Amino acid sequence: MRLLFTTAPLRGHLFPLVPLAWAARAAGHEVLVATTEAFAPVVLRCGLPVTSWGAAPDFVELVGGEPPVTAESTVLRRAEHGHAFGQIARACLPGARKLVDAWRPDLVVSERAEFAGPLAAAAGDVPVVAYHWGVAPLTEYARAAAIELAAAPPDPVATLDPWPPGMRLPHAAGHDGVRGGSFNGDVHLPDWVFEPRERPRVCVTFGTVLPGMAALGLRETVAPMLKLLKELDVELVVAAADDVLADWPELAAAADRAGRLPLAQVLPACEAMVNHGGQGTVLTALEAGCPQLVLPQFDDQFDNAAAVAASGAGLQLSLDEVSPERVAERCRALLDEPAFTTGAVRAAAAVRAQRSPAEVVGLLEKLVAA
Repeated sequence: MRLLFTTAPLRGHLFPLVPLAWAARAAGHEVLVATTEAFAPVVLRCGLPVTSWGAAPDFVELVGGEPPVTAESTVLRRAEHGHAFGQIARACLPGARKLVDAWRPDLVVSERAEFAGPLAAAAGDVPVVAYHWGVAPLTEYARAAAIELAAAPPDPVATLDPWPPGMRLPHAAGHDGVRGGSFNGDVHLPDWVFEPRERPRVCVTFGTVLPGMAALGLRETVAPMLKLLKELDVELVVAAADDVLADWPELAAAADRAGRLPLAQVLPACEAMVNHGGQGTVLTALEAGCPQLVLPQFDDQFDNAAAVAASGAGLQLSLDEVSPERVAERCRALLDEPAFTTGAVRAAAAVRAQRSPAEVVGLLEKLVAA
């Protein structure tokens, strides 16, 4: 079986696909990942065969600006992001069609913000499987991308979903579960993770995209927030890319430890986490059984945060509620109230009960054989 995985040029979109692609290769299938020219090296560092279908605009450069601050602007921002993904797909579509015609995959597996692969698959009469990261429907993405591409993406033959059934919204009732695998990329695990800790450890991260989209707004909030978190008498860990730490020296200065970190291995050794609500970060914390405070900024992050709070695995603060004082207060609650640890452990069991990537490969085999 030949499987073509397609992804937008963002780590948070690629990483959920990696364990499934690995599992397919381990089962003896041919696997190829397709993405933009600039992003191909990131895929290569994940240990997967990759091809580029050409140059494309950079997502962060296309959207830029500050996060939305009202319910209305949240919807507009989702549409703006959908247009950006549509523009990226439009640049990639000629190369995607050539690739599908030349390589002839049996199945195309695309994450939900990548639209060139599904359109090329439809043109080549190849079935598509969608990978549905995030809780939200995000219908704005597909509608806006369809405007850019002058074509709507085809309906998938199946939709894979890493969120446990109890945390999904009604639109996802028919999705096929898959355990995400919490892949974090080529990141070194520091030895301090294995050392006994004298104080509760709290990890803070805002992912790989958000710092580049809203640097000034974040900087105004994050520095005093970290200061108040430190006053809780905790070991404060900041997970951020090297370029973010270089640009924001106050982050490392406020933390006990800071750097690129493999969250899947670090979070089991943490008592709480503060994050932005990105799909990969939230699910990694859920799988680790780590209580989390979610501060959503845009798109799927609001629904991800609501799902965490509803599950009892953590708390959320809306855009207009966020302040350094409230963040410290909610984090203190995560550390002091056993109910959040209980909820996080329960959520971890639900995440781990999903089918493994190896089991989902069997589903893909059946789809191709049908």
